[in-house]
Amino acid sequence: MSKTEEDEDGGRLRSFDGLADKALSVICFVIAVGHIYVAFDPVLSELQRNAFHFAGFAMLAALLYPMWRGSSGRTAPLALDFALGISVAASAVWLAQAENAIYDRGVKFSTADWIAASVAIVGAIELTRRVAGIIIPILIILSLSYVAYWGQFVGGVFSFPGLSAETVAFRSIYGDDAMFGTIARISSTYVFLFIIFGAFLLRSGAGEFVINMARAVAGKLVGGPGIVAVIASGLTGTISGSAVANTASTGVITIPLMKRAGFAPKFAGGVEAAASTGGQLMPPIMGAGAFVMASFTQIPYETIVAVAALPAMLYFLSVAFFVRIEARRNNLQPIPDEGQTLGSAFREGGASFIIPICTLIGLLVAGFTPTYAAVFGILAVIASSWLTKNRMGPKAVFEAFVMGSKGMVLTAVLLCSVGLVVNVIATAGIGNTFSLMITSWAGGNIMVALILIALASLILGMGLPVTAAYIVLATLSAPALSGMISDQFVIAQMAAGALPEAAKAVLMFGVPDQIELLSREVTYSEAAGLIQSLPLEIAAPLRDLVVPPAVATSALLSAHMIIFWLSQDSNVTPPVALAAFTAAAIAKAPAMATGVASWKLAKGLYIIPVLFAYTPFLSGDWPAMIQVFVLGVFGVYALSAGLQGCMERPFGLIMRVLCLTAGLVCLWPGEIVVNLAGVAAVVALLIFNIRFGKRPEVTVPV
Repeated sequence: MSKTEEDEDGGRLRSFDGLADKALSVICFVIAVGHIYVAFDPVLSELQRNAFHFAGFAMLAALLYPMWRGSSGRTAPLALDFALGISVAASAVWLAQAENAIYDRGVKFSTADWIAASVAIVGAIELTRRVAGIIIPILIILSLSYVAYWGQFVGGVFSFPGLSAETVAFRSIYGDDAMFGTIARISSTYVFLFIIFGAFLLRSGAGEFVINMARAVAGKLVGGPGIVAVIASGLTGTISGSAVANTASTGVITIPLMKRAGFAPKFAGGVEAAASTGGQLMPPIMGAGAFVMASFTQIPYETIVAVAALPAMLYFLSVAFFVRIEARRNNLQPIPDEGQTLGSAFREGGASFIIPICTLIGLLVAGFTPTYAAVFGILAVIASSWLTKNRMGPKAVFEAFVMGSKGMVLTAVLLCSVGLVVNVIATAGIGNTFSLMITSWAGGNIMVALILIALASLILGMGLPVTAAYIVLATLSAPALSGMISDQFVIAQMAAGALPEAAKAVLMFGVPDQIELLSREVTYSEAAGLIQSLPLEIAAPLRDLVVPPAVATSALLSAHMIIFWLSQDSNVTPPVALAAFTAAAIAKAPAMATGVASWKLAKGLYIIPVLFAYTPFLSGDWPAMIQVFVLGVFGVYALSAGLQGCMERPFGLIMRVLCLTAGLVCLWPGEIVVNLAGVAAVVALLIFNIRFGKRPEVTVPV
């Protein structure tokens, strides 16, 4: 009845055949359709919906991910996993119905409640271990035991007196940030419906259209196969949201193309991994990140995906620059024309991609909720498929629903379970404490804070999936980073002598020893020294008085977007680089060498967040955002050229230094004259390189 097969994440999934496969497919179909029905007719409370959501995917996780896998390929008995899945699902359903009774008893658990809570929490830990590895279960156990017991033995600011077991259990289930709380709500609504939308697009043949269109657009260019990978992965990211799935789906086509064109296998794998990582940055889906970000910041989802578009495009351009420069450095020639044109690509399958995506974006721009837009996007996929050769009938629709549910298992279990960690962070106030520590360590310096967060993200990313790493890191560090970004406005106002009188009064009473600075004109550096040294009890009310709401919102979004971008580096950064390792397997290249190549190609993950911190790149002010984007294009190109030692022709050390310097000047914040000088320098260096550079002798990479 069952066997095991390799999944795209490198694990071993149990697959089913015969009647068992049909039964599993029906369960997946019912779960998907049930979520769509509840999205339009809220017959359940939010808690009940989230609990039923967890129950359904806990059952699927137990069936699809065996409890253990022996070296000989033998797995745990299906009956054992089925029993666990039923127990966890039944416990979640019981807890959803028991809330009122628990309140009626004065927040006291009955014996049945205790059993259900224990099974649900232990089950969540075990299922998370199966789908995402051991790190998150360890974090959950440490978190729950911290607030229940050992926190009282910790000295200093992290000391916690401890809660009763009943309080811990109640808050873990019913808290706003707990298993069935805010993050589970995101999973049960936006994320799952968009995963279904993506599954429908893939089932309709939209993935084939993406590849064909990319080949038609870029196949004849120098470095064309690599640029095909960049375009295809970017477009696939709009419907996938998973770097590993993106790599596995597009890489089987693009990586052989790149190798055939002369790119080294490790470079070909690195390009695909770096481009696929950008898929999680590409609106409108952006993995689960945009939905979690909207919940954390209370900024509308449509606002987030709108301002995220230009940075995502800049990231893909950065990878494309590396590809073209590498092709020029090794004198690689375009591959022969294979007859694919833009017109033929659109005729074969364009409608099934363009119409649904435009429908989705149009509904979001018109102000409809993401849930509403996703459902009508699904209907648009079905209707538009009849304009192509891959018409979706009842069987295809059923298969798409099943594909969507199976593709959601890891995300659903992960998001519900990570609520146990987030709930402890909120309960114990660890987030505020950690934010204060970051502020203290950074000394108010944003660049230092970015480096600290990048290091923390890299460490977390070694054991956590991207979404979980973002959630944990945002909970801990976003308040501090947002405050430091807002302080830039306060510093500018003080240096310009434009502080409101109320703000001056706060400073006079808060730091009376610095009153001399308030009685005269101050330089920017003097203002920065004062504002960055303020304690939180002075800095917070000062921001409230000085920083306009729009600027504060932009700072909050910038902080979260920085953390979200930095969280992606676990896909491409050794020693744990899942997307890169997936690409290496396809390219038949050394895994670690491919990881290093992808890390080098994905430098935009570190450059562009600096722009978020220091420029209005996410402000919603489109003229200012476009200006940052254009300057960023020149800056990123020059940095790529400097790192690779080539523009249109290879060059030596002096030109490398000049390119790197010009690139930094283009990106330097707040000085448009300096930026334009950098742009002029990049153009001059390019012209000089074309006219006087020498063609390389090597024609094929070694």
